Amino acid sequence: MPQSSTNRLAAMEIFSAVVEQGSFSAAARACRLTPSATSKAITRLEQRLGTKLIHRSTRQMQLTAEGRRFYERCRHILSDLEEAERGASRAVEPTGHLRVTASLPVGHGFLLPIVSRFLAQYPGITLELSLTDQVVNLLAEHTDVAVRNGPLENSNLVARKLGETRMVIVGAPEYLERHGMPATVEELRTHNRLGFSFSRHTTAWPLMINGEHTEIMPQGNLLVSDGETMRKLAVEGAGLARLTRFLVDEDIRQGRLVPVMEDHNPGDREEVHAVFLGQGRLMPGRVRAFLDYLYDNIQIN
Repeated sequence: MPQSSTNRLAAMEIFSAVVEQGSFSAAARACRLTPSATSKAITRLEQRLGTKLIHRSTRQMQLTAEGRRFYERCRHILSDLEEAERGASRAVEPTGHLRVTASLPVGHGFLLPIVSRFLAQYPGITLELSLTDQVVNLLAEHTDVAVRNGPLENSNLVARKLGETRMVIVGAPEYLERHGMPATVEELRTHNRLGFSFSRHTTAWPLMINGEHTEIMPQGNLLVSDGETMRKLAVEGAGLARLTRFLVDEDIRQGRLVPVMEDHNPGDREEVHAVFLGQGRLMPGRVRAFLDYLYDNIQIN
C-alpha cells in the first residue's frame, strides 16, 4: 500500500478514536500517541480536506456537520478493512449474546421486521431486545446498542445516524368530526392535546404562523409513556397527537388518522441514531455486525 494511503488510513483511525473516545487525551491513550501528536494529526487532516471537522475549546469538543459525515464514512471504510482482514485470517462468524434497546415506535416499525433475517444471517448470535421509550444507561444496564430517536445528549457514546423523519400532528376522523378541524393556533388550543409522561428534549409543538415560529404546549386530560400507545389512543379518538411520520404513515394511508395544521407545519425532522459505547477497533464482532446490518437495511425517511 502506498505510504500516502497508509497515512490516510492512520488519520481516519485517529479521527475516529477522537470521536469515539470523546476527547483528544483519551484518543491519544487508545492510539498510543501523545495528545500533541493526536491534535496535530487532526489538524493536518482538516488542512488536507479543506474543512473543519471538530470545534475545539478548553472544556469540550463538538463535531461539525462535515465532521459527522466524514466520521460515518471513516467507520465504514475501517469496518470494510477489518472485514477484509478477518476474511483473510479465516476468522469465525460473530457469536455471543447481544443486548439491544430501542424506542417502541422504532422497534415496532423498523427492528422487528429485520430481526429474523439478522439472526438467520448470524446464527451464532442470540439477541435480547428491549423496547422502551425511557433512555437506558448502556453501561449500567449492560446493553450493547440503543436505537434512539430525537436529539442526542453529549456523552461518551458513539452515534451512527440511521435516518430522520418529519413530525406531524394527527387526529382521528371521528375526533375531528366531534371537535372540528383546527385552522389557527387559537382553535388548536381548544383541543385535547396528548402529552408524554416522561421527560423529553422538546415538549412544545412548533408551528409556523405568518412566517414566524411559534410553539404550543400539549395540554389535555391524558399523558402516556410511549409513542406507540399515543398512536393507538389517537386512533381511538382520545385527542390530537404529535408523532413521527413513520409511526403514523400507515394510519394516514388507511384513513385512521388525519394530518392536522399541515399548512403550519415547520417541517422539523427527528433524527434516529444507533448509539453504542466507544470501543473503537476492539468492538465485539456481534456488535459491529448488528450496527452494519442496521445501517444497510433500515430506511427511515
